[in-house]
Amino acid sequence: MTPARTAPSRTRENTVRPDSPLVPFVIQREGEEAAPDNLTLTTIGPDRYRLRYADEDPRDRDLRGVLWARCGLGPVDDQGRPTGRPQWRMMHPLRQRGCMQAMRCQVCAEPARTPLGFIFLAGPDTVDPAQPVILTNQPPVCAQHARPAADLCPHLTPDPMVFLAQSAPMYGVNGVGYGYGEHGVQVVQRPDGPIPYGHKLLPTVLASQMVRRLGSFRAVDLDQLLWELERTA
Repeated sequence: MTPARTAPSRTRENTVRPDSPLVPFVIQREGEEAAPDNLTLTTIGPDRYRLRYADEDPRDRDLRGVLWARCGLGPVDDQGRPTGRPQWRMMHPLRQRGCMQAMRCQVCAEPARTPLGFIFLAGPDTVDPAQPVILTNQPPVCAQHARPAADLCPHLTPDPMVFLAQSAPMYGVNGVGYGYGEHGVQVVQRPDGPIPYGHKLLPTVLASQMVRRLGSFRAVDLDQLLWELERTA
């Protein structure tokens, strides 16, 4: 996409710390590894298949019936929050999906709606606000954690792109397509971008991230957003 604006000169050299007391809920933790996949393909018609787990559980699929990658869940604290060393550049598939599905804050997992709408953050040069459709795999953030999220996320900068959306309809998933290959059931397709719900490839996709489409939004500076939120408090 065409860069929306020049990336800020400030760096985030000292903003992401391994011992940070605040770790976003969606971040994967050390020890939360990909679970054995034991994937199979079931024939559902002429040259048509459906990907499934041999020991599939209803929780393996989202509300649209798409199969999701399994990932281990580590220990939690007395408040039910994940523990363990954060793997900062990875989002846990199940926690990302849960926050996106319910529109909860990616930092605290509480409802993300604010008096001004839903807040979505994006890194520099990753989104062009002039595009007719803006897609995001980043769950929203609540008013309290908009600034901490910008400070913590390695994909952002201290001055991220901020989208204030009145709606964010479900769009699809990021994932890979499976089929029969030299080694049996294996990855045979790696789409360049998100796969929309309803796409013919979805029955054989293993999803790893849920994607929403921003609708009725405006782009604002983070400082401007925080000022507007303060006025509504």
